[in-house]
Amino acid sequence: MPVGALQTLNRVIWGRCLLKAGSQSCRCDVNWHLRRFHGSPKDDIKSLRAVLNPDISKIRNIGIMAHIDAGKTTTTERMLYYSGYTRALGDVDDGDTVTDFMAQERERGITIQSAAVTFDWKNHRINLIDTPGHVDFTLEVERALRVLDGAIAVFDASAGVEAQTLTVWRQAEKHHIPCVCFLNKMDKPTADLQFSIESIRLKLKANPVVLQFPIGSGKNFTGVVDLLTNQKLTWKPTSTRDDGRTFEVKHLDRSDDPELLQAAKEARAALIEQVADLDDKFAELLLTNYGDNFDGVPANLLQEAVRRVTLARKGVPVLCGSSLKNKGVQPLLDAITAYLPNPNERHHDLVCWYKEDLCALAFKVLHDKQRGPLVFLRIYSGTLKAQTAVHNINRNSTERMSRLLVPFADQHVEIPSMSAGNIALTVGLKQTVTGDTIVSSKASAAAALRRAQNDGGVGKKRGGQADIILSGVEVPDPVFFCTIEPPTMAKQADLEFALNCLQREDPSLKVRVDPDSGQTVLCGMGELHIEVLHDRIRREYGIETQLGPLQVAYRETILQQVSTTDTLDRTVGSRRHAASVNLTVRPVDMASCEVAFTEELQEQISAEIKEAVENGVQSSYLQGPLLGYPMKGVSTLIHSISVEPGTSPAMVSACVSRCMLKALRLAGGQVLEPVMSLEVTLGEEHLSSVLGDLAQRRGTVRDIQTRHDNKVLLATVPLAEMMGYSTVLRTVTSGNATFSMELDAYEAMNPQEQSALLKRMSGLM
Repeated sequence: MPVGALQTLNRVIWGRCLLKAGSQSCRCDVNWHLRRFHGSPKDDIKSLRAVLNPDISKIRNIGIMAHIDAGKTTTTERMLYYSGYTRALGDVDDGDTVTDFMAQERERGITIQSAAVTFDWKNHRINLIDTPGHVDFTLEVERALRVLDGAIAVFDASAGVEAQTLTVWRQAEKHHIPCVCFLNKMDKPTADLQFSIESIRLKLKANPVVLQFPIGSGKNFTGVVDLLTNQKLTWKPTSTRDDGRTFEVKHLDRSDDPELLQAAKEARAALIEQVADLDDKFAELLLTNYGDNFDGVPANLLQEAVRRVTLARKGVPVLCGSSLKNKGVQPLLDAITAYLPNPNERHHDLVCWYKEDLCALAFKVLHDKQRGPLVFLRIYSGTLKAQTAVHNINRNSTERMSRLLVPFADQHVEIPSMSAGNIALTVGLKQTVTGDTIVSSKASAAAALRRAQNDGGVGKKRGGQADIILSGVEVPDPVFFCTIEPPTMAKQADLEFALNCLQREDPSLKVRVDPDSGQTVLCGMGELHIEVLHDRIRREYGIETQLGPLQVAYRETILQQVSTTDTLDRTVGSRRHAASVNLTVRPVDMASCEVAFTEELQEQISAEIKEAVENGVQSSYLQGPLLGYPMKGVSTLIHSISVEPGTSPAMVSACVSRCMLKALRLAGGQVLEPVMSLEVTLGEEHLSSVLGDLAQRRGTVRDIQTRHDNKVLLATVPLAEMMGYSTVLRTVTSGNATFSMELDAYEAMNPQEQSALLKRMSGLM
């Protein structure tokens, strides 16, 4: 039987085990299946409740994040195999991994969308999300980290911290997520433990706490030394088909290599000293009980201290191995349970208002042809039950959830209920989108709001429902756009349906209709992002669409401060609508745009008029005066607003919009272009050719570093100049170079380029 078919069969069998467990009232069947598929000891008896809803202290919600090709999916595949979830090792190159189940992922050998899997490891339930490493799909990382409690950062041990590593690390930092680092690919000839650790320290500004060091290097990498226990873990494959499930654990003794013993002794002493500096409790224990003999510190006390350091985010444990060669993954699984937090150890202040009532966040939506929208929920409090109605606070709507599932990548297991701390997959929520807060009822939301308002005035200070709505997922602005057309007008409705479904799945995809041409416009995060979306429309919805040329999504800002006044006076039927506004716009050094009112005006105007004014200002920010691109870095101050009685809010917004347009034109326009941070790894013999090509692309070289036998070129380049760069780089270097890039900033376009752009765009209008 083919490996892929065997894996699918095993997942189905494993799912039926949970299904059967859910329908049984005794423990015997559950226990038998756990022994068979999880490798549990014969005397490990679990109750039905433990199978379906384990104790919250035993739950770990984690994500795997890294730069592209660092080995995230391969590491995930080994975790599933060693936990007993799969019976065969999948391979990214063979296209038969569990989490990369999309056709586009298997063809390209990359992760495109995050995938959730659930498995057990040593009496712990691990809900794991494998995330993409490509910059075009950074939203997938963002929304996964928003609902996770911990993360594994995977590194290529020969490269250390790479471009996208920085991006995902910043995302984890933003959500205050404790991390464990895994230096993968230790079997590569250029793997370098010290280089990788130093790059973590310097580039990530993190404090690496080294818990292991490798035994051997390159092809001779055979295992690791565990510095906590002073044990040597070695994998000795008996054949090329060895799966790495068994390995030897042996205490270091005098029979081992003297250099290894000395290195282990020094490394453990450094570890103890470092942990003592980071954890006061451990330092006091050390000085009180082990002042004369640091070597006598028990492994369990040291492990507890490392856990406290990790949870406080004062340091990051560092382990090493080679997932592809099946070495070092089991200790990584142990580290997940030992050092990363359970849901109760993560503090979500807002959740306390709900007490035992349901509170969950929708963080991902998928569309299934048979079942309709599938919504992923992270449950923060209460219990989620199938066949019940739930209330969506953001949409102010109540929906009935028909089924509740446990996510296993593309295989799902139906269960009756799920408790706090878990990640669930729901069927039947047709209005819910990414970022919505789900509660049990309107009454529970009202009760939570009362608790928030009664808590020392905190709720009254912030006001409204903001106190009881979980913060959503930040969606980055698109950087590319292109037109899309159906093969015939008869397919237009089908295309609109497909785009609506895809937008609901992927909030980073924006779809709009050009007001002049009437064409549908796709806005996305990059060339690959739009290419994948185009392919999905063809495969999943059967529509052969045509894409227009890719164009860069520029932004606009203003050059100077301007104050202006405008009045709108209209009579509609027998009703007179009149409004007058005085405002000031000015450039500010910030990514977004803002609107504010003078303190006096803030107290005078009604909430309805204030909302109408804000709507008028915000609508003006959507289309700049130069080329109609969205605005950035503009602040608007409303000095006065006078409204005749009976004037509609729509007329107030129209008056403000007209005044804003006048002010923005008077303030002088400036086009902002997205500039990418580029990292190219190449041989020195190709360096001059690549530098010459970058100079033609208006690139600025920041640094040229040496990494083993290669050069690493760091530069900033306008995104408009990077179209088709992968093909050019492959040609220039004969395929012996790799590159990655991420959005660095929006910068003012120089006058010559801006003038040329205005001429090109005016020719298209």
